[in-house]
Amino acid sequence: MKKVFAILSIVAIFSFGSTLNVVAQDSTATAQTAAVSDSAVSDSTQVTEAAPAVAEEGGMHKGLKQKFIEGGAGWMAPIAFALIVGLALCIERIIYLSLSSTNTKKLLTSIDEAWNKGGVEAAMEVCRNTRGPVASIFYQGLSRYDEGIDVVEKSVASYGGVQLGLLEKNLTWVSLFITLAPSLGFLGTVVGMIQAFDKIQQVGDISATVVAGGMKVALLTTVFGLVVAMILQVFFNYILTLIESLTNEMEDASISLLDIIVKHQKK
Repeated sequence: MKKVFAILSIVAIFSFGSTLNVVAQDSTATAQTAAVSDSAVSDSTQVTEAAPAVAEEGGMHKGLKQKFIEGGAGWMAPIAFALIVGLALCIERIIYLSLSSTNTKKLLTSIDEAWNKGGVEAAMEVCRNTRGPVASIFYQGLSRYDEGIDVVEKSVASYGGVQLGLLEKNLTWVSLFITLAPSLGFLGTVVGMIQAFDKIQQVGDISATVVAGGMKVALLTTVFGLVVAMILQVFFNYILTLIESLTNEMEDASISLLDIIVKHQKK
């Protein structure tokens, strides 16, 4: 799992770097286009007519990229970083939780059969060869079999808490990014509003042209921050659903294991 997370993190870093590179290239291209337009006023009509066609060819991807650039790299880059790292953590958790699922009914049957044939050591061997938190909890419980059913029950409950902590690993960071992304967006909104009022103060006149720049940055940062938070929130709730399902599975399976232990004690 650590290897998977490392790979995902590397991919996220390279994706983030390529995004910033594209932003820089597009910003340079925009500046060059503006310079050419100023020096060639006679061609402005042709450029204006060609612009809608280029925008249509680019589609949604080009539109989002253009809005990202217009929002300003200083505010959009941290929001994009929160999205990339948050998604990497979510994907790592989903893979980990998916691999942690176990067919508990089959495992309990195998433990019971192995116990009948080779005793508690054979049952522990079945748990040792099975993947997932349920099998780990069973192994810890069976290893305390000689100390009595009460000790086994306490051991199962204690180690169940340990496994639950492993299932919830890194969720605090995802929650942080969910909160941080819209906060950065709102901060960009406040800064954009301040810039708009500064321009009004400098010009001494309230007009749409003067206010539009600052207001545009303010709205774009808010929109992107809210979108990032919503995307991460969907993944976060899905991960919580997986954890809840695994927790219920562990609790039910632990009760069934205690029943098996009591049954073999009576023999």
